[in-house]
Amino acid sequence: MCNVCGHADHRPTRTRRGFLATGAAAAVSLLAPSVVRAADVAPAGAAPAPNAIPPATALARIMEGNARYVANAPRTRDFAAGRAARARGQHPIASILSCADSRVAPELVFDQAPGDLFVTRVAGNVVDMDLLASLEYGVQFLGIPLIVVLGHSACGAVDAALKVTQSNLVLPGHLPELIASIRPAAVVATRLAPHAPLDYAIAENVRRQVARLEASPPIVRKFHRERKIDIVGGVYDIATGKVTLV
Repeated sequence: MCNVCGHADHRPTRTRRGFLATGAAAAVSLLAPSVVRAADVAPAGAAPAPNAIPPATALARIMEGNARYVANAPRTRDFAAGRAARARGQHPIASILSCADSRVAPELVFDQAPGDLFVTRVAGNVVDMDLLASLEYGVQFLGIPLIVVLGHSACGAVDAALKVTQSNLVLPGHLPELIASIRPAAVVATRLAPHAPLDYAIAENVRRQVARLEASPPIVRKFHRERKIDIVGGVYDIATGKVTLV
């Protein structure tokens, strides 16, 4: 079992990115030992950070934004107006673990402004150590109250996992390592939804990544169990623009 993400089928590997991420975390610890959550560092009497909101409020805001996106009625924004403020710091209201698919753009999908979303992306929207570290940073140091795992329709990574499962397709390069995290969802979809396995597998993969995050020590699991953050999953329909929570 991975001692980072808690997934029974995952074995952590030492990579250059992982080594650098670990070194960076150590540097933060050594250089700034007094750093705590962004929401906890405001001086007494100061106004709370803009993202010091309950997880349910953060979720409502981004889902309202998705409704505007679906209706093709996004808010009009002056992107230059907030640049000076954004240069001083960031206060995202949600972390989005999204697929890398070029048709999925979380800031547009949820109609949020620059600085509102802390986005990590990888094909298949799966949890690996580097992405987990990024999400931990958002929770611990930026005070982000919500994590959203965002899958999408017609996901090529999930479709590849189905093909590997059903026909023993052999993938090149490092793709098998990526697909390994999605295969459990593909196996379940093949058994329970043989006539429409892709849609089922996409939603099942999202649910499994949410569960993996909920069980990921030490930071995400702790904050989730203490109800300081929420972790939810959704599937974005490319054809309609709508995000459905799963």
